[in-house]
Parts: sequence; structure tokens; C-alpha cells
Amino acid sequence: MENDILAKMQETEITEYYIYKTLASWEKNEKNRDIFLKISQDELSHYNTLKNITNKDEKPNKFKIFFYLFLTKIFGFTFILKLMEKGEDKAIEGYRDVIDKYPKLNKILEEEKDHEQKLLSILDEERLNYVGSMVLGLSDALVELTGTLAGLTFAFQNTKLISISGLITGISAALSMAGSEYLSTKAESTNRNPLKSALITGITYIITVFILILPYIITQNYTFALFLALIFSVILVIIFNFYISIAKDLKFKKRFLEMIFIIFSVSFISFLIGTFVKNVLGINMD
Repeated sequence: MENDILAKMQETEITEYYIYKTLASWEKNEKNRDIFLKISQDELSHYNTLKNITNKDEKPNKFKIFFYLFLTKIFGFTFILKLMEKGEDKAIEGYRDVIDKYPKLNKILEEEKDHEQKLLSILDEERLNYVGSMVLGLSDALVELTGTLAGLTFAFQNTKLISISGLITGISAALSMAGSEYLSTKAESTNRNPLKSALITGITYIITVFILILPYIITQNYTFALFLALIFSVILVIIFNFYISIAKDLKFKKRFLEMIFIIFSVSFISFLIGTFVKNVLGINMD
């Protein structure tokens, strides 16, 4: 059991050595590149320390290397590195009984944890400066469009009309939000590029629109389409808030519950409005 744990730790160190080394080769920012190289050398040093204890070589986990590097291309290195560190911290706590038998190893791991957290805290990734634009695009699209779709669903009761109306509304709102974000960013004293902020807001909004409209395109059952749209919105909230909670060190549960509460509250109110339009005003789109 003890040898298995030490071997697992050894595999983790050599795997992360290759991940950091590859990130260094990708990085154009000189400061970030130096940080990655420093961490990669630390990982290699820790691997060698473990090797002196086990007297065995361990191969890196190639799937883990590919997986983390692939995710880096999508979510950025800050998110992935913090995710890696959180996983390693949990693993270390699980191995504590074994680690405590080797005082030198325990000291090295504690120093690594402290050292890497300090290095990660000074990493500079441009995309994190635009998280606010992503939040604006996603949150507004989720709240506004789910509400709109709920209202249209019970007013029209026709998936084709709902999808066309929702798409027109969504794209118009995306352009409006992008314009507002451009003017807002231009008026602020920030390092963000106004045009880039506007594009990120608009693109995030439009992608969200297409995802929420999709159920109305693939099914003719308007109630089932609304159900799927709400499920998709919950999935988007989960994914996005998980990203934010890791990358920005924020609490996941609070932000998740706030967004879900707002989305479903607006959808319910819009449902009532749609029902009112359908039944009270006598509008019939059948």
C-alpha cells in the first residue's frame, strides 16, 4: 500500500513536470514562461526525491498530459493549473499517513505547495481580464432568453415561431449588449480593449442563444423544448460557475444558486405573462 502511494505521487510529479514544460514552450509572455520553467524543475526535483525512496522509475500519465493540455487550449492555463493544484492538495491529504513517515519528503511537499501557490498567484493571463465580459454575455443571455422563451412558448405554442422569434430577439440583444459593453469599457480606466470586450460579450451571448434555441429546432413539442432549454441553461450555469470558481477563487455554490434562482424566477414570470397573452387577450398563433 505504501509503495503504491509513493509510486502514484512519483507518477504525478513527472506528469506535471511534462505539463509545465510544455506550457512553457507554448507561452509567449516571458514572465509566465519563466514561472512555468521554474515549476517544472521543481516537479522534476520532487520526482527525483521520490525516486531515491522507491528506487524505481515511473512513467508519466500520457492521457493526463493530453487532457490537461487540451483543456488549457479551451479554458486557459490559470484555470487548469489551479484545478491541478487543488487535485494535488486533496491527494496529499489522503497520503498524509505515508508522507509523515518521511520527514524530508513531507518538508519538500509543503515547500512545493507554498512555492507553487505564490507562483500561480502572480501568473498573468490576458483572458482573465475579460471574464467580466463573458459573465455579462452569458448571464444576460441566460436570464433574458430563458424568460423570453418561456413567455413565447405559452403565447405561441409553436416551436417554429418560437425559435424564429427567439433567434431574432437573441441576436438583436447580443448586438445591443456588445455595443453597451464597448461604450462601457471605453469609458473605464482599464487595461481591457473595448473592441475585444464587446466581441467577447456578443459572441458569448450569441453562443448561449443558439444553445437555448436548439431544443425548439430539434423537437415540435413546445413544452418539452422549454424543459430542454431550462436544462441546458442549468448546465451552462454549472460549467461557467465552475470555471469562475476555480480561475478566480470564488465560491461556486453561492453564485450558482443566485443565477439559477434569477433564471427560474424570470422564466416563471414570463410564463405567466405568456399565459395571460394567450388566454386573456385571445391571441392564437395556431
